[in-house]
Amino acid sequence: MTTPLAAKSFNEHGLTMPIARPYRRTCRQLADGSYANSGNGRYVSHPAFAVAGRQYIRAFMLLQKDILELFDYVEPSDINLPCYSYRIHELHMRACIEIEANCKAILSENNYVKAGDLDMRDYRKLNTTHHLSSYEVRMPLWHGNQHTRTPFAAWAGGGRLLDWYQAYNAAKHDRHNEFSRANFANLLQAISGLIAVVSAQFHTHDFLPAVFGTEYGGPEGGFDTAIGGYFHVKFPTDWPIAERYEFDWRTLENDPDPFQVLTF
Repeated sequence: MTTPLAAKSFNEHGLTMPIARPYRRTCRQLADGSYANSGNGRYVSHPAFAVAGRQYIRAFMLLQKDILELFDYVEPSDINLPCYSYRIHELHMRACIEIEANCKAILSENNYVKAGDLDMRDYRKLNTTHHLSSYEVRMPLWHGNQHTRTPFAAWAGGGRLLDWYQAYNAAKHDRHNEFSRANFANLLQAISGLIAVVSAQFHTHDFLPAVFGTEYGGPEGGFDTAIGGYFHVKFPTDWPIAERYEFDWRTLENDPDPFQVLTF
């Protein structure tokens, strides 16, 4: 996976270098391999980083709240993945709508312009700039083996179709005949996709005041607690050095506009 040439930085010898100014709505690995060491992950909370960022997080938090309520009635387990209902259908629709809204925001705030409406052919460009196919999302409580999802994995090899998103479109436009495709499995794929997209923008920042003592240690296996405090997310570690960020945010944040835009 490579970033478009115009999005890279070069030194006087023509060699690629880490990126010295973060892109809008784009969270990336730092040159040291971390995502937030030495306070250099705080760019995601800057008011110029994203238009109305907290509103996108609020929409996700409300959706997560409703999904956790669903878990009171549908146990998170392998055996329940095929089940479907009007409530699951509703949540599946909402999750995919939020993914579309976030993807559109990333593109538009990075000056992406297209005649007509944006669609998944446009949103798939974000796999190059945000490494969405490398994100893993894990259920913290699960009966069985299917607790971890890579919702954008189909994009890793150049594929275009996401089964759970195709199911959303089918069940949206022909609910009578396609109702069963808006099932528990596809809902979980969709919410995992949304977690990947918001994480790829805001890391783990939820725009809420820090609460002391809410967690004793973090998830194991290289995962972090995702925005919202329930799901686990594993951030990509496959960023080439030339596509990582390297800056001192304490200095950069004093610029009138410390961000740049992506080139698609």
